[in-house]
Amino acid sequence: MHSLKNRISELSELPKDVVLGIPMLTMIGQMELIIENYRGIIEYTDILVRIHTKDGQIKVVGNSLKVDYYTNDEMKITGCIVSVEYVK
Repeated sequence: MHSLKNRISELSELPKDVVLGIPMLTMIGQMELIIENYRGIIEYTDILVRIHTKDGQIKVVGNSLKVDYYTNDEMKITGCIVSVEYVK
């Protein structure tokens, strides 16, 4: 099914994140991370933020981490980001 959705995305020229519902991450240096297409926050401390996505989790590790805002579609994490890991 994933392959069919991938082909539809390519043929229709729609963005893959929209068709497949996969997360899209935009990182600005080590200070800011914007995550789109997430499902929820699993864990939130000043050194770790774990986010639930359609296919697994995104683990953000750092110092002085803060979720600046979150909506149904997007969230912004700021602080000193040391690593971003995708966990299945």
